Amino acid sequence: MTRIGLISDTHSYLDDAVFKHFEDCDEIWHAGDFGNIELADQLAAFKPLRGVYGNIDGKEIRQVYRENLRFKCEDMDVWMTHIGGYPDRYDLRIRAEIYANPPQLFISGHSHILKVIYDKKINCLHLNPGAAGKQGWQKVRTLMRFNIEGNKIRDLQVIELGSK
Repeated sequence: MTRIGLISDTHSYLDDAVFKHFEDCDEIWHAGDFGNIELADQLAAFKPLRGVYGNIDGKEIRQVYRENLRFKCEDMDVWMTHIGGYPDRYDLRIRAEIYANPPQLFISGHSHILKVIYDKKINCLHLNPGAAGKQGWQKVRTLMRFNIEGNKIRDLQVIELGSK
């Protein structure tokens, strides 16, 4: 079993509560818009970090993190990108690939809207953890925590960090 802390759209703001909520996690995954490399480095010093750059991220972050990250966690095929869209409305940059070679878990950020959607057409779970930062229009800052066992997601939790 691998315990995952999922966060996105921090926009250079890292709430101290993130460290408490991700204390028992094995890895942290960041779905883009870190805001600055220092924030990424703080997370990476705390736990192993996988991430993708977002549309606001500059050169320093883009030198370390890719636009799309596809990897295996246990027996689960995971694809993470910042601007990914949603089932039936995937972003044009990835639409053909996601339908031709669907992952089991698709993670995106960008919208600041927390979503958990199962795409029946391609048998893929889509997660967007919402926004953990103070920038943007979201009223409540959120993140997610879950476990991967083999090729199954277990114990998915939405964590509210409070209002902006």
